[in-house]
Amino acid sequence: MKAKKIIGWTGCVIAALAVAGFVACKMFLWTGYQGDEPRWIYVHGGETEEGLKATLGSELGTAGERAATLWSLFGGDVAKAHGAYRIAPGSSPARIYRMLKNGAQTPVKLTFNNIRTMGQLAARVAECVEADSAAFMAACDSVLPPLGFKRAEYAAAFLPDTYEFYWTSSPEKIVERLSGFRNSFWNDDRRAKAKALGLTPVQVATVASIAEEETNDRQERGIVARLYLNRVHKGMKLQADPTVKYAVGDFALRRITGAHLGVNSPYNTYRVEGLPPGPIRVAAAATLDAVLDSKPHDYLYMCAKEDFSGRHNFAKDYATHQENARRYHKALNARGIK
Repeated sequence: MKAKKIIGWTGCVIAALAVAGFVACKMFLWTGYQGDEPRWIYVHGGETEEGLKATLGSELGTAGERAATLWSLFGGDVAKAHGAYRIAPGSSPARIYRMLKNGAQTPVKLTFNNIRTMGQLAARVAECVEADSAAFMAACDSVLPPLGFKRAEYAAAFLPDTYEFYWTSSPEKIVERLSGFRNSFWNDDRRAKAKALGLTPVQVATVASIAEEETNDRQERGIVARLYLNRVHKGMKLQADPTVKYAVGDFALRRITGAHLGVNSPYNTYRVEGLPPGPIRVAAAATLDAVLDSKPHDYLYMCAKEDFSGRHNFAKDYATHQENARRYHKALNARGIK
């Protein structure tokens, strides 16, 4: 009888320990990351196993430490884990471990707009992926010339938008994909419209970039674009203030003076004839379409409205333009803008 009681108690103890072990194991494996916001884990190329474990613990707390323990117990290839991982609140140590072990990266979003220079674009890309801005520019020099782009035309190879890449994507792959999206935009219909205007796609991007800099009013951009095309067709200099700002490298200029107009640059359209060598910003797809779909008119001159609304007064003759300019400069003087 005593033996049976002992065996009975032993069985109960073993069962209790098994249950306790199961519960402990389940808590260990499934108690998730406790942060209120998602956390990104970045595993750089050449990272060590100890470095990876330290990162998990410092970034994800207890859940990260337990994921590191699973790594120690079951192993993994740190080289395969190279990448970026978005860890959502509640993610279990087991899930975190599996993501890294399998190299199941989370795509990162690359969004860019209002980009004026290739340096700005390179910096924006470098904020989102592992490659730095210098590597991105080197990739542009490698990928874009064979596609027909001169260095001054690089901005025409891209379209502002939101794109997805893996953090570890090579700079060359990024440039190839981005320029591929641009090429898809330039379908047969749009190329035919550009040809009807006597422009190449790069020249359309150049005109669009000037129109974007001239006005924030999207309804005006087609008018502005056609105005500059009118000047080109008449053999007149563009005399576009945004190109002068680009030439001097000061986009905040509110007033263009004689000193600015005299700068020696192929982008100074007060001195050189025709379009500048390339876009002065990365123009949006909507602005490219505004150029392509612009309606014919006879305007040759434009001047910012004196109410500082951001809109413009347009003129067909120089006398009317002079009167528009007089009112605008009077408003500048009244506000003390030099």
